[in-house]
Amino acid sequence: MSKTNMSNMDKLFQSLHQRRRPEDVAQLILEQLTGRLNGQQKAILQNAAQGSLKQRFLTYTSMLEDFAKPVGLARQVAVAGNLFNIPPLAADQCDNPTLVENYIHQVNQQIKKDFGRNDFKAHRLNHEAREAAGMDISRRRYNKLFRILTRMEAKLQTLINEWKKLELTKIGKSGFSSRITWEMFSADKNSACFIAYYVARCNLRSEFTIAGQQRPYDEIADMLFSRCQNSSTTNWWAIAHVYPDQNVLLHLSDEQKGNLLGKWFSVLQEIAGLLKETWEKSKIKRETMVVRPGNDSSTWNTMASAWNRARDHWVALIYALGMEEILDKVWPGKVLRLMAADVVAWHYRSGGKLDPNTDVWKELPLSWEVLAGTSTCTRQMVEEVCHKHGLDPEKSGWTTPRPRKIVAKFRPTPELVHGVTIENPYLATFLRKAGVFSGKHIKNPHFH
Repeated sequence: MSKTNMSNMDKLFQSLHQRRRPEDVAQLILEQLTGRLNGQQKAILQNAAQGSLKQRFLTYTSMLEDFAKPVGLARQVAVAGNLFNIPPLAADQCDNPTLVENYIHQVNQQIKKDFGRNDFKAHRLNHEAREAAGMDISRRRYNKLFRILTRMEAKLQTLINEWKKLELTKIGKSGFSSRITWEMFSADKNSACFIAYYVARCNLRSEFTIAGQQRPYDEIADMLFSRCQNSSTTNWWAIAHVYPDQNVLLHLSDEQKGNLLGKWFSVLQEIAGLLKETWEKSKIKRETMVVRPGNDSSTWNTMASAWNRARDHWVALIYALGMEEILDKVWPGKVLRLMAADVVAWHYRSGGKLDPNTDVWKELPLSWEVLAGTSTCTRQMVEEVCHKHGLDPEKSGWTTPRPRKIVAKFRPTPELVHGVTIENPYLATFLRKAGVFSGKHIKNPHFH
């Protein structure tokens, strides 16, 4: 279906996999719910929609509307297609790890190479083995083809890891939004509208600030959620994938709660392994969690965000099932993100101090070790450490589901260049191309 022929519901569903501005999603919702909104509801929604690209004078934004996709193996497949005389995959198929792996298996057959056996000394065929296999090629050409295939397998593994990282990025932002099917989404329009807007708010990019990031649940989300609460056809199962409020979960059956509980625990297990691996090969300073040279802050923060989101959903479901007593003995804590040194310095210059959550984090056993059972952390331990550093363990989300009572005031989506707000979107594009605020050497931008 072409973009111009897509219905508003199609576009709203598509937005779950994108980073559309909340204003533009609000505009789609305004059109979708035409005739169904009362005056107050329309005014609340219009407060956001008036900033949409459709309504404002500048019909341009410098912010990408999609998550950055992993770079596939189009170039490598094209080279292999020429060297092995095998028709290459289509360009869009080269982004699909499964299709690429199947293609490599097919190409491997031409030089009798086994997938996964990539040691240049141990796994190549010698002259006699090549003759026995009926390969009439020189050793030099065979070596060249072998190297190309080993590099393709290495690149394939990178592609798989990048897709996994993208999935964790989406989970860290908006829970299981990417796992909501069209059937679930389209079953109820009020539910779909709330989900689409709330996900758009969750997917907002982080700002360079000490005032805290925007809360996703704002007055527009609250109005849309109220419509769901007042409807008899609301799809609470779909909403629970992104918004695990107790008022949502009480509408689910125990089977549905258990289903989500198991899925979120599986996600926690996967992230735990990745956190452990990253922690062991990094030199993260746990006492401050300030980025230092050699720290892969992007990967760490992606996994930390995914862990905290998964943990939040998991804990909320445990409470909804009335099973919170199990947390008395096993309580994996939150994982702190790495902070930029200039943001921390800004905090101190403004009279602030290190986030007390950092003090709690550094004293508790590592979260992934608790989940694996190699370290012990109980609710009492968490409460004692929180109180020691002046934190309310419940309000701070250390011992209960994250509080969801605050309704934020809507604030227009800023045009950001590496987290810094720029008023004009065209200027933002210019500065981004020039490398301003990136921490790198500024280059001259070229526009084509």
